[in-house]
Amino acid sequence: MDKMTLGVNIDHVAVLREARRVNDPDILQALYTACQAGADQITIHLREDRRHIQDSDVVNIMASSKLPVNLECSINKEILNIVSTVKPHRATLVPEKREEVTTEGGLDVFKYEEEIRFAIEQLHDSLIPVSLFVDPTIEAMDKSKELGAEMVELHTGLFANLWAMLHSNISHSNHSIKELELPRYELSERLEESLIKIKEAASHAQKIGLEVAAGHGLNYHNVHEMMKIEEITELNIGQSIIARSVFSGLSDAIKEMKLLTTR
Repeated sequence: MDKMTLGVNIDHVAVLREARRVNDPDILQALYTACQAGADQITIHLREDRRHIQDSDVVNIMASSKLPVNLECSINKEILNIVSTVKPHRATLVPEKREEVTTEGGLDVFKYEEEIRFAIEQLHDSLIPVSLFVDPTIEAMDKSKELGAEMVELHTGLFANLWAMLHSNISHSNHSIKELELPRYELSERLEESLIKIKEAASHAQKIGLEVAAGHGLNYHNVHEMMKIEEITELNIGQSIIARSVFSGLSDAIKEMKLLTTR
């Protein structure tokens, strides 16, 4: 079984900073801590609305990181021009809606086929490998390959939501997921179905020559399910690590996740 790469997403350090519009916490300190704690990769998302990571953060992180940088971005032309200029280790194309709290689903590689193809060509012209953040379906794997991506990142949001509704107390909180307020037996069945889809998509992607990552909603309690899928060789995890760091410190939070994601 291949080694698992842990990409630590440090966006939420910038979320905390931007909440007060000050210069603390320092995103570069988070970068250095992640490197020292054993992260294999740094992941950041330059959103069109700049709600957390700023253009200057991207420049500073690219100049300072000893680790590969996975830069998530939309297919917006202005954003693509920035990415092409800074030349990250990899660009991951993701969908964006300004009103969303976080990325709500995978990139629609059929609806936006031409825009994605153009984006991939532009990034390839700058010698930047491309991953597509997509829902775990066979059709999305085939289309991602056809469009020229080298990698896919499987959107694990549905799996994570089902896991939370079944195995945590979120259903008793203000953040209960209304559409998943279902009987436990039904949640269990749907959770198993979501895992089967992830496994099938990962297996198919590998067979057609795509590298496979996974991410969204993964945490210390559910990540073991991804570790069982041998075709997945990279996990990008952010919010749960930063949340844990409030109580244990960022270094220990990363080290603990690294232990859970080591093969």
